[in-house]
Amino acid sequence: MGKLSTHVLDMVRGEPARSMRFDLIRIDAKAPVHLVSAFTNADGRTDGPLLAGNALVAGTYELAFHVAEYFAAMGTHQGDPPFLDVVTLRFTVADPQANYHVPLLVTPWGYSTYRGS
Repeated sequence: MGKLSTHVLDMVRGEPARSMRFDLIRIDAKAPVHLVSAFTNADGRTDGPLLAGNALVAGTYELAFHVAEYFAAMGTHQGDPPFLDVVTLRFTVADPQANYHVPLLVTPWGYSTYRGS
């Protein structure tokens, strides 16, 4: 059975981004469907998969990370107003039997992602 997971790395501090709020949304043809709202744990991850087994279906998803809120809470300079507010990663699950790991590496000024497993 496949699963979807994420983690966030604070590249300013060089450590996991703990307590970053994010949302998981499935992009449906009719309307977006909000699936999960959560915070990263002390390791910058969630305690379990965001979706697993039959809950993970083929389709397009978005992870929306509230980075400005996180950096403000950490006391990190990010401009006024912040350059990045919510970083949205839109990706497609083609094979729901596979593992999809979608990390975010972020600073107040830029970000990167990739497909992990």
